[in-house]
Amino acid sequence: MATAKATNYRFRNRLIRACVILLVLVGGVRWVQSVPKADLREACQVLTVVSSQEKSSLLAAAAKDYNATTPGATAGCFRVAVRQVASGTAEAALARGWDEQTDGPRPDVWSPAATTWVVLLRQHRGLADASTLLPDSSPSLLQSPLVIAMPRPMAAAMGWPDAPLGWGDILSLAHDPGGWGRYGHPEWGRFQLGKTSPDSSTSGIHALIAAYFAATGLSADLTEQDVADPKVREFVSGVESSVVHYGGTVSTFLTNLQAADRSGRGPSYVSAIAVEEQQVWTYNHSTPAPVTPLVAVYPREGTLVADHPYVVLKAPWVDEARRAAAEDFLRHLMSDGPRRQFKAAGFRDGTGQAPPFMTPTSGFLPAQPAVVIKPPAPPVLAAIQAAWPAVRKRARILVVIDVSGSMDGSKLDLVKAAATNALDLLGPEDEVGLWIFSSNLDGALPYRQIEPIARLAQSRDALKRSINLLRAGGGTGLYRTARASADFMRTGLDRSRINAVLLLTDGQDTDNCCDLNPTVSALMARNESGAVRIFTIGYGTDADMGVLRRISGATEAVAYQATDTSSIGKVLADVVSNF
Repeated sequence: MATAKATNYRFRNRLIRACVILLVLVGGVRWVQSVPKADLREACQVLTVVSSQEKSSLLAAAAKDYNATTPGATAGCFRVAVRQVASGTAEAALARGWDEQTDGPRPDVWSPAATTWVVLLRQHRGLADASTLLPDSSPSLLQSPLVIAMPRPMAAAMGWPDAPLGWGDILSLAHDPGGWGRYGHPEWGRFQLGKTSPDSSTSGIHALIAAYFAATGLSADLTEQDVADPKVREFVSGVESSVVHYGGTVSTFLTNLQAADRSGRGPSYVSAIAVEEQQVWTYNHSTPAPVTPLVAVYPREGTLVADHPYVVLKAPWVDEARRAAAEDFLRHLMSDGPRRQFKAAGFRDGTGQAPPFMTPTSGFLPAQPAVVIKPPAPPVLAAIQAAWPAVRKRARILVVIDVSGSMDGSKLDLVKAAATNALDLLGPEDEVGLWIFSSNLDGALPYRQIEPIARLAQSRDALKRSINLLRAGGGTGLYRTARASADFMRTGLDRSRINAVLLLTDGQDTDNCCDLNPTVSALMARNESGAVRIFTIGYGTDADMGVLRRISGATEAVAYQATDTSSIGKVLADVVSNF
């Protein structure tokens, strides 16, 4: 009897346990089905993908789709977060070790615009005797060759699409005193090139590398001796001499070109821009569509390709689970949906195959480029980047700082520190002067010269001392100062240099003597040749960015914003990248 009772007891317990397990399983299934899939990923660890600007929105869209699925068993529980960081900026951060306090969340995956940056990182980490952080190879997500984007009528005048064109043609045209008169269009003026800085921009460094290859006639095996050859540097400097100004991103030029195109001033702003092919597609398909579209010129000497590698870092913080998650996301990126989106955005696939809609009619030559240049060896690439200060176009800059009463205290102290640091980003042959403005500084005038324009080789220390002695007080004579500074720069115009005003203000015009519309009209009328540009910085929360954008736009420049006053150092560094 006891044995029968014990048996029944054990059977009953097993039955209860089985029912409990079944209920848990059923309840668990019901819970998974009732919670949105995206919420499942919210509780997961974050896989950080740092992407270059051109494709960051595409990767973010792909990550959103990926995160909407339930976590894969092979990847564990991870959700993907895409951060946009310029390729050169990310390379510099990785080279020094990536400080999360200043650089943001550290990446598990890095996707710069081109393998060129991977080569540079390998060189810079090697020189620092640090681990490489890099795998032996990385797959290409998509491709886009460097091209010389030109308004269609200008390219056609030079023979596009039938005539092979390249950097040599640009150098010859840039040095022709007759400018576009050579091709029967003197009304277009001198040839003017837009280029980004090779310190942070892929198109900038690829254009610089391509110019070195064009100068030597090589398409491979460039050496450090070639880079140092005076004749080669003379060729590269000649190409740079046609630059209107530099920029941190290509969007600087495309935005200004779009505005100039709408007002019928396109040819007066820029003749050509060194960009990726995909950015030509984006510009031509902007809304509203440009009156004069761009076409892609593939340099006959050869060009480099932005191959957008997907680099799973071999960093200490990227463990096996993160590597598995990174590979899982890569499989998603290589699936049909994301690949269709990449092509629709104007990218070639990972093998270099152009989308079918890229035709000569739409401004592209899908069979080009005929010659593809691979990034040179790491020491050669580092030598090219190091030679940049010696070959770039020199600048002539008037720094104009608002010292009105609202700038008193820590705001002005932060500007002083940032401005003195920014001077160190310029070369000894650059020319810089200093003005201040508030109200009634010099009789009835709201502005005053503090330091004359002079070469930094002789004036850097004096400029720093004068900046550190600045004091705040008075109102804000913004409009009169903007006009007077541009007029002053035109009086000593040096066409061999980038002539610009860098104007910083934290407020709005309180001069009560002038209106904005006449100021903007006067700036546009006096700047028909694009000779002097006013780059403005709105500092703090009270600066009127609408006004500053109109002032900069009237001179075909860019307005920057430093809402957080502590960010002024970074913003000033971004502005200086134009020079």
